[in-house]
Amino acid sequence: MKLKETMRVPARFGPETGFEVRPSPAWLARKEQEKKLESLKSRLLDDSMADVWEPEMRRFLSSSANEAAAMAWLTGYPLLVFPGLFEEKAASTLRRMERQVEIRQRSRELLGV
Repeated sequence: MKLKETMRVPARFGPETGFEVRPSPAWLARKEQEKKLESLKSRLLDDSMADVWEPEMRRFLSSSANEAAAMAWLTGYPLLVFPGLFEEKAASTLRRMERQVEIRQRSRELLGV
């Protein structure tokens, strides 16, 4: 039995089919996440500032929230990671501010002011 070296296959084409692809741009998903993160940041910041009246402390807490948000964006899950990061940053800020108050009080006592 001898095989042919080339074999013709008849081609049959059906009706041409078309479709439209509308991919969702990645920046839309990012924009939606930014909105959600900003909303979460505002809520947590408002809660943490509820009893804080000193402008300097409010500024430092706001800065802590911004730092936590920036760090959260470096992860794959910013909305999940942000609350924990903010809690740590806010606690660190409060400790630092308490320490500053202690240092100022001691300095005043030493200087006799």
